[in-house]
Amino acid sequence: MKYLLSSVAVVALALSISSAARAQSEITLLSPDPIKATIEKLIAGFEAKTGTEVKITYGTGVSTRKTVASGQALDVSLLFAPFPEALKTGNVVPGSATVIARLRLALAVQKGAPKPDISTPEAVKRTLLNAKSIISVDPTQGSVGGIALLALDKLGITDQVKPKIKWVQNGGLVQDSVAKGETEIALGPYLSDMRNPGLDVVGALPPGASTPVDITGFLSTSVKDPKAAKALLAYFSSHEVAPVYEAAKIFPAH
Repeated sequence: MKYLLSSVAVVALALSISSAARAQSEITLLSPDPIKATIEKLIAGFEAKTGTEVKITYGTGVSTRKTVASGQALDVSLLFAPFPEALKTGNVVPGSATVIARLRLALAVQKGAPKPDISTPEAVKRTLLNAKSIISVDPTQGSVGGIALLALDKLGITDQVKPKIKWVQNGGLVQDSVAKGETEIALGPYLSDMRNPGLDVVGALPPGASTPVDITGFLSTSVKDPKAAKALLAYFSSHEVAPVYEAAKIFPAH
């Protein structure tokens, strides 16, 4: 009986240790949905390399910022810049900010249509001023619309161009409209998911026309396993994963 009780105690202790180990090797991640396919590839590599499990929650570029701003940051939160409201709440560590990659705004036209010149900021300016119609995601629904507005401001053509922009709910509607010939130009993210067969993606706008958008990771002030969370951010921003970003038309931070 004594041996049996001793064995039970050993098993219970082992299970307790195993459970604690699992709890310590699990972190949560908040990420914008537009980069979902890329993040899932990166997470698979990180989990295989470290044994740490990552539980992911997705939202739009806008909603993820609102989530953090409302005090609901996860262990690691990835945000599209700018995010001043998210930093004001104090539930992420400002000093942990890590730029993992950058997004660029792209221009697309209907398949087979003449491709406009976007080689320089002046060329982009002429293209947008001459366009009959433009479509992008509503800035209140997705980050790309806000990026498009910033580009117009940077080029100094907001007042001339904004009246001919149609704002829609998501990127799928943007691409469909141009693919069907309903709208001349799409402004969307330079990402591999902008691959509607009815589109020709002309390319990413030059930095002088549209400032690249930082994808920045933060640690939560309540993170339970800081070491694992820091390791995830370091992996996301490492040279090792640059090919994953490049394959998705995302620009590595390094």
